[in-house]
Amino acid sequence: MLTLCARSGLAKVGVIAVDGTKVQANASRNENLDYGQLAREIVEGAEAVDAAEDERYGQARGDELPPGFATAQGRRGWLREAKQRLEAERAATAQPLPRGRPKRLREAKRRLEEERFTEVRANRAYEAYRARGRMKDGRRFGRPPDPYQPPATPEGRINVTDPDSRVVEGLRGFLQGDNAQAVTNEHQVVVAAEIETVGADFGHLEPMLAATHRELAGAGVDEAPGVLLADAGYWHGEQMQRIADKGIEVLIPPDTSRRRATRRKLGRRPLRRDAPDAGR
Repeated sequence: MLTLCARSGLAKVGVIAVDGTKVQANASRNENLDYGQLAREIVEGAEAVDAAEDERYGQARGDELPPGFATAQGRRGWLREAKQRLEAERAATAQPLPRGRPKRLREAKRRLEEERFTEVRANRAYEAYRARGRMKDGRRFGRPPDPYQPPATPEGRINVTDPDSRVVEGLRGFLQGDNAQAVTNEHQVVVAAEIETVGADFGHLEPMLAATHRELAGAGVDEAPGVLLADAGYWHGEQMQRIADKGIEVLIPPDTSRRRATRRKLGRRPLRRDAPDAGR
C-alpha cells in the first residue's frame, strides 16, 4: 500500500507525526497468572492425565519408553538435540501461539523463566563490571553495589491467552492489550506502524523514526522527513537531540516532569517564569 501511495505522490514526508493508541487484545485480564498459579495448573493437569491413563491402561500404560530412551544417557542426548532444534526454529521464525491451554500454560511458564534467567545473567555481568573497580572512562566507583539476591521463582504475571499482551492504560481505564504506534504524513497516510508491549509512549520516538526510514526505503521513497511532530508523552531529551543532530526538526510540547532535567543535560539554562517563551 505504501508503494502504491508513493507512485501516486501521496508518500511525501516533509512533515510526519507519531502517536500511539491502546488496542484491546483478544484476551481477558483474568487470565494474567503468576508463576505459582501456572505451575499449579500444569501439575494439576498432569495429575489428571496420569490418573486417566492409569485407569485406561493399568500396568501396561501404552507409553513405555522406546529403546533409545531407556537409559539416562540416551534421554539426555535426545533432549539436548531437541532443545537445539527448538531454539533454531524460534530464532528463524515467529511461532504462533498454541491453541490448547496446556501448551499455552507451558509457554507462559517458559517466558517467565526466561525473563528471570535474563535478569540474573545481566546482574552477574553488572557485578563483574563493578568488581573491576573502574568505569569505562577510567574513573573509580564510589562503593560496591548493593548485594543482589535473585528471586527463587520468576516474578511478575503473564497472560495465558495472549502472552505478548500487557495491562496498559487506555482512555477509559486499564485494559489487556498493546500499545500500537503509527507514523503518518500530511496526507494522513500511515508510513510506519509497530506494536509495543510497553504502555507508555516514552522512548518510542527514535524507534518509530527508524521504522519510518525502513518502510520508506522499502517503498522506494528517497525523501527524508524534515519535521517530526509528537505529543508530550514522547518527550525524551537524548532521543530528541540525536534526531535534531540529523537535521530533522522536532516539535514536541515539553513534558514538565522531564523538562528541567533535559535542559540541564543539554547545557541550557532553565526557563524563567517571566521569560517570553516560558509558556511554550
